[in-house]
Amino acid sequence: MKFICLTLLIISGITDSRSEQYKVVGPRDPVFAAAGEDVILPCSVKPNISVVDMRVEWFRLNLEDSQVHLYDDHVDKYIDQSEPYRGRTELNHQELQRGNASLKLSSVRVSDEGLYKCFIQSKYQYDDTTVNVNVEVVGRPPVISVDGFDHSGGLHLQCGSEGWYPKPDLEWLNSEGVSLSSETTETHRNEDGFSVKHTITVHHRDDKIHCRVKLRHHVLETQIITTKLSQLQNEHSRLQKEHSELQDKHRRVQNEHSQLQDEHTQLQNEQSRLQDEKRTIQHEFSVERDQLSECLKTVLPKVNVSLDADTAHPQLIVSRDGKEVRSEMTQTKGVDGSKNRFDKYLGVVGKDGFSSRCFYYEVQVKGQTQWYLGVARESVKRKDLISLSPEKGYWIVGLRYGKYQARDSSVYSLSLNVNPQRVGVFVDYEKGLVCFYDVKSMSHIYSYTDQCFNEKLYPFVSLGYERNENSTPLIICDD
Repeated sequence: MKFICLTLLIISGITDSRSEQYKVVGPRDPVFAAAGEDVILPCSVKPNISVVDMRVEWFRLNLEDSQVHLYDDHVDKYIDQSEPYRGRTELNHQELQRGNASLKLSSVRVSDEGLYKCFIQSKYQYDDTTVNVNVEVVGRPPVISVDGFDHSGGLHLQCGSEGWYPKPDLEWLNSEGVSLSSETTETHRNEDGFSVKHTITVHHRDDKIHCRVKLRHHVLETQIITTKLSQLQNEHSRLQKEHSELQDKHRRVQNEHSQLQDEHTQLQNEQSRLQDEKRTIQHEFSVERDQLSECLKTVLPKVNVSLDADTAHPQLIVSRDGKEVRSEMTQTKGVDGSKNRFDKYLGVVGKDGFSSRCFYYEVQVKGQTQWYLGVARESVKRKDLISLSPEKGYWIVGLRYGKYQARDSSVYSLSLNVNPQRVGVFVDYEKGLVCFYDVKSMSHIYSYTDQCFNEKLYPFVSLGYERNENSTPLIICDD
């Protein structure tokens, strides 16, 4: 009887797990939004099962501070929400019961444009979809201005409009709605958006000429009646007189321009001198890097690095000998939240620090899809969201979303010929140098130069930010 009950429970569990199978779907085409208005970012599960008991997370791709909205444990959580989205996001909780996790984004800005990830996780599985958001800004109505006459009496008209995003289309139309060919076209972009300017010459004096600016579904238009050419011709004579005066001014400007050209030549000579210095420095650095590679291949001994489990994030498991670390999806039992532990990045530092000479160690990253490694200052911040940059006391390279990167004043993408399986970290404390190498090919990955070290440096490894579902360990290599 007990065997039958146990079998039924197992079958019931399998059935429940399979019955919850779903796929997260979003729109195939980009979502267009007008600046200042609200927009819905579609996301739902198929079949339409309830996601009330699931984790729903929206975040921006390719941004470090990327969390847009988080729903977990039946409530919206805003503590780690990115600052630009505070008070602007909303999930419809009633729609969650129907599998609809679409996000409402209020008061859309141009900076909101980009790729968004909708991530939905149940007890048994997770899935996600990407939503591409394109933001539109409707500019100012077009303005037609008269730009003079040609030798045959044709009227030069110019039409311009500003403040559009993305770039709009501008066209000329006659009174019958037939498109006219522009003679010149100018497009510029500044902080206010795109500006467009087209010119045309009109010879028919009884036509209404229209200038129309279009951006997908938004159209602004203005017109001019060319039957007023006689008045415009008188105006043209007056403008010719002014033109003569402007020519005198132009000659004066030309003289000033000549002086500026002389100054420009001097600047070019200075630029050429600086470029020569740059090439010299680059050559010296290349020679130093090659010499360092040879040193690492022959005589440099590795230091004995052991990871300090007391600094590890609660989701990390550090081996007894301190040589391996792997990630668990749940917090390790019996681990406290001491101030020495990382609580956002899945990080851990070495037990021993170094404050002089050179030291070198190697880490096996084979099979792991998300990692950072390098060195960290003794006094670095380990709590909350931190920037793994030299400014904050971290010198690292890493792998995230399938891309290799380093972090200086900003994230720097690395282009590598092969995926490294084991990474070597070399530090020259006195020279302020941190180098990273692919151990197998002995090829250079990245270097931080001219750094200022004023306290102990500790080996540092991390398995990413907040979660890592890949259980492959990072291994400190002693062989």
